[in-house]
Amino acid sequence: MTSVYEPWEAARGAEIISEHCKVEGATLVILHALQEAFGYVPEEALPMIAAELNLSRAEVYGVFTFYHDFRSKPAGRHVLKLCRAEACQAAGGDALAARAEAKLGVSLGSTTPDERVTLEPIYCLGLCATAPSAMLDGRLIGRLNEARIDALISEAQR
Repeated sequence: MTSVYEPWEAARGAEIISEHCKVEGATLVILHALQEAFGYVPEEALPMIAAELNLSRAEVYGVFTFYHDFRSKPAGRHVLKLCRAEACQAAGGDALAARAEAKLGVSLGSTTPDERVTLEPIYCLGLCATAPSAMLDGRLIGRLNEARIDALISEAQR
């Protein structure tokens, strides 16, 4: 499978930062644009953003680490997001998350050694009425149970 992302280049990063530096909420807009281009936000980009927006590196790092959707490393070929909101936890989400971690051999926020699957937390997909929910490569999945989580993991490992 060929990557849909560009390889990181500082010049390209600077171009993206420059394109978005004048918009309202530029820090978030730039972080999203970098991740869209490269599949993650390279650490080297954070001081570049800070300099362009006249912010401290700490301010940019704070925004980057506050939001769970930003990655500091490229994701695996497939991204499995498990809802970790309170309603999903109360409906059995903790056990399903533990099951996924055990089956994949990684913790939430990590990528399998073969780089096939990144397992990430997400906080509310809006499907929590009866059972935990997830998202695989942008596809919403509700009513998770052990069989459905196992099927999602198998699909992601292909």
